[in-house]
Amino acid sequence: RFRIDGVMHLQTQADMKIATALVLRLKLMSGLDISEKRLPQDGRFGIKVKSVPVDIRISTMPTQYGESVVMRLLIQNAGNFTLEKLGMPPDMLARFRKLIHRPSGMVLVTGPTGSGKTTTLYAALNELNSHANKIITVEDPVEYRLPGINQVQVNEKIDLDFARVLRTTLRQDPDIILVGEMRDEPTAQTGLRAAMTGHLVLSTLHTNDATTAPIRLIDMGAPRFMVAMSLLGVIAQRLVRTVCEHCKQPYTPTANEQLWLKQELGGSATTQSFVHGKGCSHCNQTGYQGRVGVYELLEMNDELVEAVNHQDTNLFIQKARTRMQGQTLRSQSIQLALDQRTTVAEIMRINNQFDA
Repeated sequence: RFRIDGVMHLQTQADMKIATALVLRLKLMSGLDISEKRLPQDGRFGIKVKSVPVDIRISTMPTQYGESVVMRLLIQNAGNFTLEKLGMPPDMLARFRKLIHRPSGMVLVTGPTGSGKTTTLYAALNELNSHANKIITVEDPVEYRLPGINQVQVNEKIDLDFARVLRTTLRQDPDIILVGEMRDEPTAQTGLRAAMTGHLVLSTLHTNDATTAPIRLIDMGAPRFMVAMSLLGVIAQRLVRTVCEHCKQPYTPTANEQLWLKQELGGSATTQSFVHGKGCSHCNQTGYQGRVGVYELLEMNDELVEAVNHQDTNLFIQKARTRMQGQTLRSQSIQLALDQRTTVAEIMRINNQFDA
């Protein structure tokens, strides 16, 4: 099966007889222990497709039917990542650009796995990468190779974790530090401390939206005063499938979709026009082709800092939503359907993630 544009598709079915040989071959290519079938293993290998380097990350796991293998394909085109290509609204892009050009502080990108967080971070690094800035990244693993940037790969097997690498990084005279993920208390505290001592820190976090990111840091064990002093802003994002332009046609929402639209848009829902893709050879009969990002940006201000310091979670969320002035993931995704760039079914699927 292939996961294409975030959705799983059955591609082909093969005889179980070839499964063992196929897994063995993939493990050999990835440098994994072919005799170990009881434990999960992770590896990687590289290939070229039409002269384009492709990095393949592989994960194996024992199951009742044999080993399960998952491969993630990464095209090594990080040099093409630019902020303009992300698809942010112009005013939000200008504010995000202003945040990442601050000399110190922390900027977080949040969202679930596969929502494009790494792409956003690499686009920011490409914007900041110059002879005037020393940039160090701490990643697990290094996904894309960037010229002129020191990239360090975490290796838990030799006790080289995020927090340890990050502490060493601070002695390497960096201007900008990218931390692949704020995954535990030591990493969060070290990252916030780095942001307080004159470094710009970029990182990711797993939260549903921008407003809950500071609360998540505090729940991980980071002191409130460090979050309040260090955090500059949070950008949350999702990837939304866009309608195939080759088979796009007018669409009348179902009764369930009309009810949902009425809840979101009120009386104006009945006056809107929507589209869907009927399926064609260009989109593999899915009706969708490609994805576009939707974003919400929360910039910290004195009011939000005060709410963090006063341990009032509800007040913080209320003020944060006011601060975003309606430019939320929900409103951005609905606008895509109103602009006939995606379907009602797709924005309902995406909005279910916000409510999770």
